[in-house]
Amino acid sequence: MTQTTTPILWTAVSAAAALGVPARGSWSATGVSIDSRDVVQGDLFIALVGPRFDAHDYVTQALNQGAVAAIVSKPVEGADPNCLISVADTNEALWTLGRAARARFDGKVVGITGSVGKTGTKEMVTLALGVFGRVHATLGNLNNHFGVPLTLARLPVEADYAVIEMGMSAPGEITSLSQLARPHVALITTIAPAHLEFFTGVEQIADAKAEILEGLEPGGVAVFNRDNRFYEHLCRVARNKGINRLLGFGQHIAAEARLLDCAVDGEGTAVFALVGDRAFAFRMPVEGRHWAQNALGALAVVDALGLDPEQAARGLLSLSAPEGRGLRHRVSLACGEIQVIDESYNASPVSMVAALETLAQARTGPRGRRIAVVGDMLELGPDGPALHAALAKTVLDRGIDLVHTPGPLASHLWEALPVAKRGANADSADVLVPLLLADLQPGDVVMVKGSKGSKVSRVVEALLALSTQTHGGPRATMDS
Repeated sequence: MTQTTTPILWTAVSAAAALGVPARGSWSATGVSIDSRDVVQGDLFIALVGPRFDAHDYVTQALNQGAVAAIVSKPVEGADPNCLISVADTNEALWTLGRAARARFDGKVVGITGSVGKTGTKEMVTLALGVFGRVHATLGNLNNHFGVPLTLARLPVEADYAVIEMGMSAPGEITSLSQLARPHVALITTIAPAHLEFFTGVEQIADAKAEILEGLEPGGVAVFNRDNRFYEHLCRVARNKGINRLLGFGQHIAAEARLLDCAVDGEGTAVFALVGDRAFAFRMPVEGRHWAQNALGALAVVDALGLDPEQAARGLLSLSAPEGRGLRHRVSLACGEIQVIDESYNASPVSMVAALETLAQARTGPRGRRIAVVGDMLELGPDGPALHAALAKTVLDRGIDLVHTPGPLASHLWEALPVAKRGANADSADVLVPLLLADLQPGDVVMVKGSKGSKVSRVVEALLALSTQTHGGPRATMDS
């Protein structure tokens, strides 16, 4: 449901009361910002301090751009004192505002985490709940120790639901985020190898993701992937915490939200589902079985909140791919057209397999090829080379025509492939670009994926710069 007016989030009085400091001025804020580059009219700016930055240097700029006030921990020369809230620690102030916003919120909160699929599933839950009321959700992937309190500090009292994504790269991080958000429903999309560099194994990743249960409200519901090998492990953790209502989703016959079948075509994915004792069908304008799988997770959340999953599924008709997670582009060349699938935001072994499987289902033009540009998947620890090489099986099983590999880790995949499947192998995305461009043919479909640090987004930029491209609709594969 669309709000007709922008709600007031904080006033000089309410912000000061939340922070436990004297109130000054008479301003009202309709937004909260921690980045002076993003400040818009009506924002409350929080001058955070970190090891390599101090946002106090930009307070004046933020106020000039339209911020109505700023939270600071040191004097700001030339600023109107009535526009400043002085605190001892601005970073803690952000968390305090988030905590206060959550305390005054009477709606339902959904927390989402997982090794892959977090952001896409967050978008699906948001759309599904949007059928029933006003939803406030994590913007983009603001899912860390800055993003979660910021999302909560921006939470309007008037909203009916809040959907909060929580990420981590090390043990212990999600505990504090969950205790801050205090969800009524906690969804874990899946457990898979990701950030292995910081863990002793995948079971430790499962335990770290299970930290989302630490903040679950009394009587809350946990939703887990019934097909994942850590399902029973997560259920044991939940029961040990006194959580009695557990819902599973997936293809497993015992899943409360069960994927009966799905069909992928050029226009999206058709899904046949069973939620509880109700069977129904729906469509989504994104391509891939993994999207259907996570859609059942979203519908399990709806069911956990006592709402109608079949009605909620209608909201998924407006689903689109998050940026860098599968949006398709058509690029016109002098001799024809190619398609580009932008998966450049991030990557893990599971999401890379999903992207390759979706590429295999893509429709090429006459004499076109299915081409994968596979960049490095980072933070996999000593297993990194083997996990890259293992992708060769998916390439061969799914009939991918050609694989280009920018990066030292991706080169292990290149070496594992037969010569006929090998494209260019380069040290970096920048070196690969001219080699790839020289090899393109009309009708090709090119999927580009890698960890953000691999900079494969530069490959996408080079491809899109070939001509004036048009978006080919909201196509997508699993996000990481």
